[in-house]
Amino acid sequence: MTITAQEALDRLREGNQRFVASLQSDDPLPARRFELSQAQEPIAIILGCSDSRVPAEIVFDQGLGDLFVIRVAGNVVAPSQVGSVEFAASRFGTRLVVVLGHSRCGAILATIEELQRPAENQSRNLAAIVDRVRPSVEGLMKTELRHDLDALVHQAVRSNVGVSVDHLRHGSPILEQLIQDEGLLVVGAEYSLETGEVEFFDLGSGRGCCHHP
Repeated sequence: MTITAQEALDRLREGNQRFVASLQSDDPLPARRFELSQAQEPIAIILGCSDSRVPAEIVFDQGLGDLFVIRVAGNVVAPSQVGSVEFAASRFGTRLVVVLGHSRCGAILATIEELQRPAENQSRNLAAIVDRVRPSVEGLMKTELRHDLDALVHQAVRSNVGVSVDHLRHGSPILEQLIQDEGLLVVGAEYSLETGEVEFFDLGSGRGCCHHP
């Protein structure tokens, strides 16, 4: 049974609270694995960073089959990521998409370093990631934030999440239609490596449901 975006968001928040409090639930894997062998109904699509410290299923305390997770360094959006979100939202009826950034993101730091000292021998594959993060960082580096690396990274993480959210909301006719007609919700979030908490934020969708009460 398809659950609404708000119901899915509530489940993720509750799961993250359990994770922070070290009260994770037990998932009966063998029985669940058999049940999922024929079909899946993930409650949320997570576009997150590949960082080893931010496994979505763990930080949201969700079990096998609960999340459709797409991971790429810097949680950037390229055609393959858009296609993966379209696939899950269309095929499984999942109504919540979360772009999950995190504190001290290495892709953000690599982009800042690249803007300060361009690498001569950077591979074109790594450059493709840096180039997608660059618009989120370039403008901030022209402000006073350039004198405070921690503050710069924090704002750049938020900005980069916002760019990815905007791309998903407005860069796919399929997702646009699902947002308009089927209640699909695309939100941003940031995971704190220090506390384990996930903060959800609404980046201009006009829907107030995604802020913390």
